Amino acid sequence: MTATLSITRQILDPAGKLCGTDPELSPEFLKELFVHMLRVRAVDERMLKLQRAGRIGFVGSMFGLEAAMIGSAAALEPQDWLWSGLREGGAALMRGLPLSEYIAQMYGNGSDTAKGRQMCNHQQHVGTHYPSWSSVIGTQIPHGVGAAYASKLRNENAVHAIYFGDGATSSNGFHSGMNFAGVWNAPAVFMCVDNGWAISVPSGHQTAGTYVSRGDAYGMEAHEVDGNDVLATFEAARLLVERARTENKPALLVIKTYRMAGHSSSDDPTRYRDQAEVDRWAAQDPLDRFETYLSSAGLLEQGGRERIYSELIAEIDDESNRQERAPKMPLRSLVDDVYADVPLHLRRQYNRFLEVSKRLGDAQPGDGAFPL
Repeated sequence: MTATLSITRQILDPAGKLCGTDPELSPEFLKELFVHMLRVRAVDERMLKLQRAGRIGFVGSMFGLEAAMIGSAAALEPQDWLWSGLREGGAALMRGLPLSEYIAQMYGNGSDTAKGRQMCNHQQHVGTHYPSWSSVIGTQIPHGVGAAYASKLRNENAVHAIYFGDGATSSNGFHSGMNFAGVWNAPAVFMCVDNGWAISVPSGHQTAGTYVSRGDAYGMEAHEVDGNDVLATFEAARLLVERARTENKPALLVIKTYRMAGHSSSDDPTRYRDQAEVDRWAAQDPLDRFETYLSSAGLLEQGGRERIYSELIAEIDDESNRQERAPKMPLRSLVDDVYADVPLHLRRQYNRFLEVSKRLGDAQPGDGAFPL
């Protein structure tokens, strides 16, 4: 039996000082991590503003989760897969999802690779092994495990990182996926992003135990890490990913962080959580922490964060304006890709739809609130 791994829960304390073993990463890599984290926050800020202005429909905020997202996904290799639970679009950008495709999907325009069949904030990208995800909680977990087992059978040397929030640990998909991964020794790392709230349900109302203890129940390694510490998160994920790759050892990594905004742009978190709690976590901001560390190490000049952020915002605004002007998805896309050839019954439905569309005109945006 393989010995238990030694994983450091924290490398940088909330003040940005080393409190654990320095992972001795290259200056270039450290600066790249910082830029990717800043991009996550910049994208999040801009998408929320677009949603509030009524220009896009839905945003699952990534604010506060930058280190958890970027630190864990940075441990993956190009051949690895990232199965999203909701907020991992920023990690997908780091791995190669084009910003143009990300924003096109937010608009659901003619450039949307999902062809408008998913609500916005449901990206996917074939080139970087980032499958489209479902709003149904936990369903991506058994899907990811099955794909990981297939990779094992094909000798693909690929690890499948399966992301989900703490709320998904109460889903059938979580327990089924964990069980099968343990039995099959699938090369999967379960990334539980414990952000404090399953929509409006706190951990204490969801389980009497701990999330990390659930690894034992399914015969796999399990660890918890400070998810606001990008270095600790990266090191923990790297160890577990490499073990999954070389030994087919599935693992559970509980990434302890905090969702600073609501569950989504349709949620009002002030109705169920105290501002004092939010303020405590704001003092542990992952970007502030990493910026302090980089500055003290001489890797980030004074005003460097502001300069990089301004450049990222300009890039995002330019692409947003371009995608807002893009043509709409053609009506024909409704029946494309469903079958190799459009069958007679779909042709008839489509022709009837065109008649209704011609008679009544284009659909108009509604004013109903999205329930989540």
